[in-house]
Amino acid sequence: MERAATEAFHYKDKEQSSKVLRQLDSLRRERLLTDVWLCCGDTEIPCHRNVLVSSSPYFRAMFCNNFAERQQSRIRLRGLSPAILNAVVDYVYTGQAAISEENVLPLTQAASMLHLAALFEACCAFLQDGLSPDNCLSMMRLSEMMGCQSLGEKAKEVATKSFDRVSRSQDLRELSLPELVGYLEDDGLCAEEEQVFETLLAWIHHEPLSRHTAIGELFKKVRLGHVHPTYLFQFMASDPLIRSSALCVELIESVRRLMFCVSDNYLDHLQPRRRTYTDNLLVVGGRKNNEQSSREALMYVEKCQEWKHLAKLPIRLYKASYVALHGVAYVIGGLSTEAKSCRVRSSVYALSLKTNEWREAPPMLQPRFSHQSVSYLHFILVLGGLGSDRRLTDSVERYNSMFNQWESMAPMPEPVLHPAVAATNQRIYMFGGEDAMQNPVRLIQVYHIARNLWCKMENRTVKNVSAPAVVMDEKIYIVGGYTRRMLAYDTKANRLVKCANLNERRMHHSATLLHNKVYVTGGRYINSRDVVEDSDHLECYDPKTDAWTVKGTLPYKLFDHGSLTLASVLHGPSDSWLREPLTAQ
Repeated sequence: MERAATEAFHYKDKEQSSKVLRQLDSLRRERLLTDVWLCCGDTEIPCHRNVLVSSSPYFRAMFCNNFAERQQSRIRLRGLSPAILNAVVDYVYTGQAAISEENVLPLTQAASMLHLAALFEACCAFLQDGLSPDNCLSMMRLSEMMGCQSLGEKAKEVATKSFDRVSRSQDLRELSLPELVGYLEDDGLCAEEEQVFETLLAWIHHEPLSRHTAIGELFKKVRLGHVHPTYLFQFMASDPLIRSSALCVELIESVRRLMFCVSDNYLDHLQPRRRTYTDNLLVVGGRKNNEQSSREALMYVEKCQEWKHLAKLPIRLYKASYVALHGVAYVIGGLSTEAKSCRVRSSVYALSLKTNEWREAPPMLQPRFSHQSVSYLHFILVLGGLGSDRRLTDSVERYNSMFNQWESMAPMPEPVLHPAVAATNQRIYMFGGEDAMQNPVRLIQVYHIARNLWCKMENRTVKNVSAPAVVMDEKIYIVGGYTRRMLAYDTKANRLVKCANLNERRMHHSATLLHNKVYVTGGRYINSRDVVEDSDHLECYDPKTDAWTVKGTLPYKLFDHGSLTLASVLHGPSDSWLREPLTAQ
């Protein structure tokens, strides 16, 4: 059949290039048509210039320009061993290289020197596969020496995520001061600030004579505003190295002065939290499935929308209060329901996500239940409730985390039960609630923390009982309270604004702020038949869209519980239990 003159059959032999390379390698091994010898030590390897030039910009520059090597038949390559030179030549002619722990470093250096990019990246990939907390710092240094960006990035990732192990390695103690400073100031470091401090002390004590003068520069890398006050003012401040440095002492004193002024300006002076901190939603205590008080503590993993069980409360408590401070969850007071005779308690239990263990903290000055608690800066304030005599009290007391002790404060003007309480701008705002006769109280009571003074304002719009409150962007959101209403109180304008309604009339629920949204958990609601039912709902409110979204359910129905937001370090040293699946309790 005749084809049109313009038609052509395009044939491609996919194996031709590999065949040519194999033939060239055979010619090299038989020393046929070779025109140059690569030499190191007593080893001489015959090669073809055109093959070397085609494989490496290094040889192209050498043989295609007016360098002396262009006229030479023997080229001596310095800095390479005979074994590495053989491996390089084999790679050039075959495209294959055997990379091992024994030869990867010199082979990487050779590939870098000869500009064999693919071999260089293969060596870097091999080193990345062997990265561990024990060698990541040395690999970071090696990557800088060799210009291997991918290895450096991966080594840095391991170094920041595995701080607990890296901080105990010998490599860290051998870092130079600039290297250590760069490491400790990294915003992605998965470390609590107390660990950062202990690491810099360990580095100094490794060579105390030559390194003790660096304490001031290193101490500035600790984000003191995120250190627990007790640790800061009792342990850090008393350390001999710290006391020997005027700069360190001044830094601690400046934080102390800011804390004592009880001002939101303190927050403006804080360095930001490291990016590796994450906020966690915790649900603690309450009445489970309308039965007895629960000892359960749960954490919500937002990414996969799952619940994980934490350590159980040591005892069952009815109508306790719940609050978070310095990354620790506190369960305060309550009515003990385990003994035959119920007892009003002044006990305080604290849970840290780092250890997943409950411990007893200093007890309140007075036992109470059905009270409210709120945290502000380094304080926890406990307001009202019912005392040992089961009578409504107006007493207020405050826990100072700097001194680890409780103190009495000015009593509230009007004692109320189940108000909505929130703290912002040096003040505690208490909305509504009910009196001893269970009548709604239409008041906003305001406590100035620094002045220890109360005032009250009548407001006919306020009519909430058993409603939580959440602070966001200088507004206080009052969520439900025997009503579907959600109100936002503008503290500057002294004005209440209506937001999108809840789906049901809610009470005895709990709320907290998570990722700039209000998360509401459980509670009780009044259904369409005006019957009160317990709830297992998990919903969130977005102020940007003024809309509610259902996020799932709790593992069980729950009310009179606490919802808290706790910050913790991702991939922390003791959080392996957090990554375990939810187990039946």
